[in-house]
Amino acid sequence: MLALRRTISILFAAFVAAIASRLAMDVFFADGTDWVDFVRIALCAATAAWIAWGASLALGGLFGAPMRTPQRATLSEGGHAARTAILIPVYNEDPRATFSSAAAMAESLQTTGHADLFDIAILSDTRDPRIAAEEEAWFLRLHAEVAPPVQVFYRRRTDNSGKKAGNIGDFVRRHGARYPYMLILDADSLMEGETIVEMLRRMEAEPRLGLLQSLPKIVAARSWFARALQFSAGLFSPIFTRGLARMQGHEGPFWGHNAMVRTQAFAESCGLPALTGAPPFGGHILSHDYVEAALLARKGWIVRVDADLEGSFEEGPQNVIDYAKRDRRWCQGNLQHIRLIHAPGLKGWNRFTFVQGVMAYVSSPLWMAFIAASIVAPLFAPPPEYFPSPYLPAIFPRAETALAVTLLVGVGGLLIGPKLLIALRSGVTGEARRFGGFIAVFASTLAEIIWSSILAPITLMYQSRSVMQIIFGMDGGWPSSDREGHTIGYREAFKASWWIVLTGIVMLTGAFVLAPALFWWLTPIAVPQMLSPLLIAASSSPASGRLAARCGLLLTPEERVRPAVMLLRDAVLARWRLPTAGDDAAHEALAGEPQTGKAEPAYSAVQG
Repeated sequence: MLALRRTISILFAAFVAAIASRLAMDVFFADGTDWVDFVRIALCAATAAWIAWGASLALGGLFGAPMRTPQRATLSEGGHAARTAILIPVYNEDPRATFSSAAAMAESLQTTGHADLFDIAILSDTRDPRIAAEEEAWFLRLHAEVAPPVQVFYRRRTDNSGKKAGNIGDFVRRHGARYPYMLILDADSLMEGETIVEMLRRMEAEPRLGLLQSLPKIVAARSWFARALQFSAGLFSPIFTRGLARMQGHEGPFWGHNAMVRTQAFAESCGLPALTGAPPFGGHILSHDYVEAALLARKGWIVRVDADLEGSFEEGPQNVIDYAKRDRRWCQGNLQHIRLIHAPGLKGWNRFTFVQGVMAYVSSPLWMAFIAASIVAPLFAPPPEYFPSPYLPAIFPRAETALAVTLLVGVGGLLIGPKLLIALRSGVTGEARRFGGFIAVFASTLAEIIWSSILAPITLMYQSRSVMQIIFGMDGGWPSSDREGHTIGYREAFKASWWIVLTGIVMLTGAFVLAPALFWWLTPIAVPQMLSPLLIAASSSPASGRLAARCGLLLTPEERVRPAVMLLRDAVLARWRLPTAGDDAAHEALAGEPQTGKAEPAYSAVQG
């Protein structure tokens, strides 16, 4: 059945690419053949296939028999053989936000009856001396508040080689034998205690399960940009993830966080050597998660994503600029996978997954190349004057116009259609009530579709630039994440996007001069690019997010009924804002100036 699903999806993508190619050939070859025609046809086919592939995942999640609930153990049989380390890697993060989440998860675990199975280890790669001092100070507070049997530990590496993967690997080598399981989180992760225990039950029930990935929901959105991401993750992502789970089977994804791994499997399978050569294609593997999933599958371990797991959360970027910075690192990591596609012993589907990851970014410059080739094509051959068909010549007097209409309808259907179907499904199943009712869901879906369509030409440019930077050897490194985000001013927005504005102007000017029939069809792409500073700045403000909430748009279940672990975190933050006797110790720690890479942490998981 799994092979049949994969075959059908691949054939669907190939079928759509073939149709797009055939339509393009009718148009581009109408006046004879030229090398630029072959380029445009190839670009059209590649981008159409990629869009169709994404649509197939949504359709796979929408239709088909309900997925069976996985087996789960009682844990009473496993006892302390199921001990789990909750790992929270940090790198120049806001320590109060991260440590308060750790405190909330510890408190949430206390209510499950299985808190004695869990320890929390904060693994710091922070290089900034002041942030490192703040981490130690806030850990004193955390350590004082977390009640047994949960224990909390902190250590800061003196050498942050290997970035996050190296940080986790260091813990496995030093202390992995103590814990049969590890729950790997990010600094902004938050999970309900019951969800963590449920994941452990599922790991215990299937001895071959090497990694279990949950689906994190985005929370704490304040701006319009972040709220659109949050709504999309809440309504659309579960369906796409269900389709992904059906497609990948036992060779599922690892997204690097909010996932539980079997320590033995991870230790024997997931050692990552540095790639030969210099970055961006050499050096440490940045997108290590998909590589680790492939290595687990190579050893015969099951890698699975369970889309039904609730109570798994993360925070998203609050503005386009922070999103683009994070996406730049992901782009470099995915393009590194080109060197791993032919690695020995990998399963065919994992190799195909690497190709998908590359296409996720390469598709953006392919789209831009297709547009550019269409604009300059008249320089190499005069465009055909009439549509090469006896049908509708009066409505479509120019071949380019007919192709543009066809592509617009096809692409729009593949991109927008699944979202509308998911919204309709939520009304039929009653899930829409969690989002405020079907009218609210449908209005929010339309708002998200309009917004993502406006934003797409801008993100397309950032991704295209990232790909070109990597091709020309520019290393993006591993910048720290701005979890809190900030409002982008218009001057800052223009500084970050002036080249996108210029691209939109050049695109419309070129179309007006060289290919007038394409002028109006390119305005949905060029106009948002020309307005990018305004869109970036306006969508980053908290006021834009409050406006959406007042209009009842982009609401999520977590906003309407705040999850228990988030209430616990709110309570922790409220306590930590009040002065206490313990603040003297914190102030003393903050007054220190530890040297980067040389400071010893106040408490350590690596002692003993």
